Amino acid sequence: MKPIVRWIAVLGCPFGSLLGTGTAMAQKSGGVLKIYHRDSPASMSILEEGTNSTEIPMMGVFNNLVMYDQRVAQNSLSSIVPDLATDWSTSEDGTQLTFHLRKGVKWHDGQPFTANDVKCTWDLLTGKASEKLRLNPRKSWYNNIEAITTNGDHEATFVLKRPQPWLIALLASGYAPVYPCHVSPRDMRSHPIGTGPFKFIEFKPNERITVARHADYWKKGRPLLDGIEYTIIQTARPRCLPLSLASST
Repeated sequence: MKPIVRWIAVLGCPFGSLLGTGTAMAQKSGGVLKIYHRDSPASMSILEEGTNSTEIPMMGVFNNLVMYDQRVAQNSLSSIVPDLATDWSTSEDGTQLTFHLRKGVKWHDGQPFTANDVKCTWDLLTGKASEKLRLNPRKSWYNNIEAITTNGDHEATFVLKRPQPWLIALLASGYAPVYPCHVSPRDMRSHPIGTGPFKFIEFKPNERITVARHADYWKKGRPLLDGIEYTIIQTARPRCLPLSLASST
């Protein structure tokens, strides 16, 4: 089968919104999707960057504990579905949020995904880890987390200072991927390792970002694409006119 190549301009909207709710584009297996990307990110680390310029191309490299159902047009608490977690529950007093995790999931380098990876990720985000994120733009999201505890390899609990029913909504966002314990934050900036449907291949600043199909992805039969190539738009941004000039035009 000849490769399928398509160009889509991505200027500011999330990747999923461009594909819409229709399935015509996604039902043929194979091919490389070519997309224009709006900016050249500072790094490939979603946890350390503050905008969609990193999230859009890298979200497919990772999984969350939970995510919003992509078939539902508007996000809500009722549209949150499992991802790396199979289910979750809240204690009676609302201060413990426990996730049961999928078995058999591996990182792109072959290492097993475990509850310790969940703990490492949120220890980084809350500043409790020995290693530090260079930037932590969403640290305030997790100020209510007292600790992350684990029970074996497949159970992780968020222990909270006080009840926070909407924490699950933050965990479902595209800015809450799970990172591996065995890869340093420094290496995640330049060559991220995830559990997602696509493996990171290359980032050439001001040129392109490339990801490729992960053949051993734990969601069988996915992804359908062989890869995605994001070509970074190099057009200079328009400069603002001086106030005096702008008012005279």
